Amino acid sequence: MNSKGSGCEIDLLYQITETLFTERHDLETVLNSVLGHLAAYGMERGIITIYDRSTNAARVEAAHSLTPAQLESIRYKAGEGIIGKVIERKKPALIESINDEPHFLDRTGTRGKLDRRKIAFICVPVMTDTDQVVGTLSVDRNFMPDISLDEDLRLLTVIAKIIGDAVRNRRDHMEELERMRVEMVHLENLNRGKNYSPSHIIGASSRMQEVFRLIQQVGPFKTTVLIRGESGTGKELVARAIHDTGDLKGAPFVAVNCGSLPENLVDSELFGHIRGAYTGAERARKGKFELAAGGTIFLDEIGELPASCQVKILRVLQEGQVDRLGDEKTTNVDVRVIAATNRNLEAAVMNGAFREDLYYRLNVFPVFLPPLRERSSDIALLADHFIEKYSKLQEKAVVRISTSAIDLMMSYHWPGNIRELENCIERAVLLATDGVIRQHHLPPTLQTGRSSGTTKSGSFEDMMTAYEKEILIEAMKNADGNITRAARALDSTQRILSYRLKRIGIHSELIKPKRSTTQTTEFE
Repeated sequence: MNSKGSGCEIDLLYQITETLFTERHDLETVLNSVLGHLAAYGMERGIITIYDRSTNAARVEAAHSLTPAQLESIRYKAGEGIIGKVIERKKPALIESINDEPHFLDRTGTRGKLDRRKIAFICVPVMTDTDQVVGTLSVDRNFMPDISLDEDLRLLTVIAKIIGDAVRNRRDHMEELERMRVEMVHLENLNRGKNYSPSHIIGASSRMQEVFRLIQQVGPFKTTVLIRGESGTGKELVARAIHDTGDLKGAPFVAVNCGSLPENLVDSELFGHIRGAYTGAERARKGKFELAAGGTIFLDEIGELPASCQVKILRVLQEGQVDRLGDEKTTNVDVRVIAATNRNLEAAVMNGAFREDLYYRLNVFPVFLPPLRERSSDIALLADHFIEKYSKLQEKAVVRISTSAIDLMMSYHWPGNIRELENCIERAVLLATDGVIRQHHLPPTLQTGRSSGTTKSGSFEDMMTAYEKEILIEAMKNADGNITRAARALDSTQRILSYRLKRIGIHSELIKPKRSTTQTTEFE
């Protein structure tokens, strides 16, 4: 018997069972809790692996005191090391001293400064009822005279049986997701046929297919392209796709946001300067056009350029020449120009804010990017892409988005387009707790979109009422349902705020009930 006794073993089994069947977190979090209970019992550095039949290898699903990033690359092939041998033989392993075991790999690197002679290692297979191995459970045990390793082995075998179903369900779920991913890629390839589709741009709608066709047509040539579209529609991605489609792939691609350049530095940034051209110019510097020589320069928000700079851009397009600031010598550059804007350049030409001759030089091959509200069939595809991206970045197992959340997103008008959608998903992934993005994880602008007039236009009275509703809801949320605090924040009174809440029909939903001052419970 171990020093802790059978009573402690029963308590441990109870805690683990309660954790597995009552916690509502993702499996990784639950398994880490199980390992935490084992550590408190004296079984340290616990690891739970899941065996992937398609790769014939086990990867670490949970490890006590280690982060997911530290475990990302750790794999054990069947038959490799102690863990691999347990998977292959379907039998437990008990190593009394890891110092004397050549097959002990220590890939986690957590035992570097410890006395390996005094550390025992126990690994048991996690099995299903049909005698299939779905993973392993392993722990370290520090040597003590009153500890029975055989008893520990028996206890771990019981625990492995308890967690077997949870691990099996996790493995089956992951394999199903991978199967669906492969099938979707196959179907997309079949549907796409020979149609061109940039690998880094997502879009299956007819509007985006037209954009892809234009990219394919203009890509092989050095024709000047003007990309039009609202902010956040992905104009730079399209510019890169055009660059990569032709012979310039691999050549320099230099992106410049003209709207972010200080007016007094525009010339220097775009065309360069020589030493001493102005105060602080201690050395010569090439401009963006020279840096892009032989490749492509992408001038985003070109409608923001000052008139003096527009003349020099025109000269580059007409003659392929740039003048460094302060230099008497002209420099020839061979560069393709792709410009983009969200402004109405035609109106800017009419009011004299943009040169007409430059407009016609830029507008040789226009590409119009549709706003997200006009390609709503792509919203789900984009959402899935961003879920995958930020799940990896934030190391969270978020796998899907609920139907109600998708419906809400489909009804929203997305003034910030894809950039706003990406920010929305990044926030939602951070808030999701059970692997699913739900409606309440979306920003308030989406949650009130249908009623606030941000999804569809309505009468002035309806939109003003919706706007008032949004303000009141936000104030009550910030005040945690306390109407007095909300009224104070809005520089109003409790009576007026209560009246307005009742008028728009959300009074009882938002006001937090007052707690009784005369009754208490043992939980308070």
